[in-house]
Amino acid sequence: MPKIKTHSGAKKRFKLTASGKVKRHHAFKSHILNKKTTKRKRGLRKGVMADRTNTPAIKELIPYK
Repeated sequence: MPKIKTHSGAKKRFKLTASGKVKRHHAFKSHILNKKTTKRKRGLRKGVMADRTNTPAIKELIPYK
């Protein structure tokens, strides 16, 4: 079997935890930050786990992580 190519965009955006869950960052934190409250921006700093419905698709994109 040939090797599967890793999706370049996905490998920069997602990490796998030891238990196999997919870790991701929040969106909406790059620009137009004046109208967002400090509390909202602080919450967007934290990483979160990807939804379990998206996890199989993400794992296909990053097979060797």
